[in-house]
Amino acid sequence: MGSGRKGVGEAVDGDEAIALTRAYRPDVVLMDIRMPGCDGLTATRRILGDDRLPGVKVIVLTTFELDEYVYAALRAGASGFLLKDRGPDE
Repeated sequence: MGSGRKGVGEAVDGDEAIALTRAYRPDVVLMDIRMPGCDGLTATRRILGDDRLPGVKVIVLTTFELDEYVYAALRAGASGFLLKDRGPDE
């Protein structure tokens, strides 16, 4: 049983991801690194730094398998990092 929070949303940019996270208060956010406007790393930092969103976890998704993205995502506070081309088992 989860925290009781519900919601599903899809954002076109980091600012919308932040707004939807505040509105729906999900347990987990899947965040793309590259987005127009506010990028995924900035959005991740803002979500995880928001006192109104305790317990939210961010998993960063990307098509780019670059160490610098992995390190940047983890420094931003992401709980994990996944490549988009991986299957559901991974």
